[in-house]
Amino acid sequence: MPPVRALQLRLHHYDGERLHLAAPLAPNINDKANAFGGSLASVMTLAAWALVSVKLEEAGLEADVYVQDSMLRYRHPLYDELTAEAWLAPEQSWEQFLTSFRQRGKARAQMLARICNAAGTECCSLEGRFVALAPRED
Repeated sequence: MPPVRALQLRLHHYDGERLHLAAPLAPNINDKANAFGGSLASVMTLAAWALVSVKLEEAGLEADVYVQDSMLRYRHPLYDELTAEAWLAPEQSWEQFLTSFRQRGKARAQMLARICNAAGTECCSLEGRFVALAPRED
């Protein structure tokens, strides 16, 4: 997708439970010389989307993944690389999510994501619901 290329996004780390995506500050900077809010939102959303997609792929399942809704909080300006960390909300399990998808051809995952600065201070966060749907048969 062209907007994703413009972010210069890359996989930073994945440990099986948390996925980290990173993007350099330079192409994502605003007029105040810090990270643009739209880029912050995009990197967090894409990290959560990617984690859901990877979990489905690891389970051998093919699905279309969509963000259903999300809430963003911006706490501090970011003057560093945009590194988003995404994970499944603690009240949910991947096993339940995958079982639901296998049984119904659809499932929802409540995802959390955040971006911290180099000192470890949380600059922004995302809470979102992502939906996996069996691919359409055209």
